[in-house]
Amino acid sequence: MTGSADAAGSMDATDAADAVGYRPLLFSIAYGMTGSVGDAEDLVQDTFLNLTRAQQAGTAITNLKAYLTTAVTRLGINHLGSARVRRETYVGQWLPEPVVAFADRPGGPAEHAELTDSLSMAFLVMLEALSPVERAVFMLREAFGYGYPEVAELTGKSEANCRQIFARARKRLAVSADAPLPPTRRAEGDELARRFFEVAAGGDLEELLGMLAPDVVLHGDGGGKAQAIGRSVDNPRQVAQLLVSGIRRIAALGATLVPARVNGHPGMVAYDGQGRVLNVVALDIVDGAVRGIHAVANPDKLGHLGEVSDLGLRKVRQR
Repeated sequence: MTGSADAAGSMDATDAADAVGYRPLLFSIAYGMTGSVGDAEDLVQDTFLNLTRAQQAGTAITNLKAYLTTAVTRLGINHLGSARVRRETYVGQWLPEPVVAFADRPGGPAEHAELTDSLSMAFLVMLEALSPVERAVFMLREAFGYGYPEVAELTGKSEANCRQIFARARKRLAVSADAPLPPTRRAEGDELARRFFEVAAGGDLEELLGMLAPDVVLHGDGGGKAQAIGRSVDNPRQVAQLLVSGIRRIAALGATLVPARVNGHPGMVAYDGQGRVLNVVALDIVDGAVRGIHAVANPDKLGHLGEVSDLGLRKVRQR
């Protein structure tokens, strides 16, 4: 970890307290690398274990933040190398585990996340096309705003190499880092999301269509275990029809829709009549219209939010 530790510095009690203060940043980097709340928490834990071992070995750390962020970034790169096989055999569309925050319920992983607006569902899905190192370089530059010298130290690559990696990744993703989508003000987005789910629940197809962008895309992740669409849908009328039928279906199960911030964006969590999590939906809102809808129903990705419902699970045929 170049520049993070040498024989000239030392760790004291103040530094140890500061280390805990960096947990939100470390979680965000790990989550951005993995798209998994559980894996991110494990990587952060491993990072602190490495710090403890380094202290016990007498390693002098002159820049605590650099040491920790370097450690978690490189752990994330290594983790992705072993996780890629699992992604390639994933059933249906892959979406990240949602990081959810409620206005009246502080706590949970969302309490430990920074820059969740930048780590949207759409952004993390886009990163899946990149190699582990490309993902780290692109995410650190694009979502966290690190300069190339910092990115080089965090990833262990040269500054020139990081510039090449970023340019290659941006070209591969066909996006411009200099022209991000214009954000919708939070209050506007929350109000539009509230009306959006209200209209969908009411079944007014034409009004719902008027709230969708012409290039809207609906994504669903059931992981082969829960009911979800098998592939992305980009026809606005079909999207509206699927939303209405989907909400009617979960309403028939006695579900309640609770507004939430999902990866920093407007969304909702659906609970069954027993208060168990059914699914989570995040909305990408641009210029006053819903451009992206990401619905996560895979029970393996909802456990960190509480007890998961079995009502939406796919029925397994008996042989």
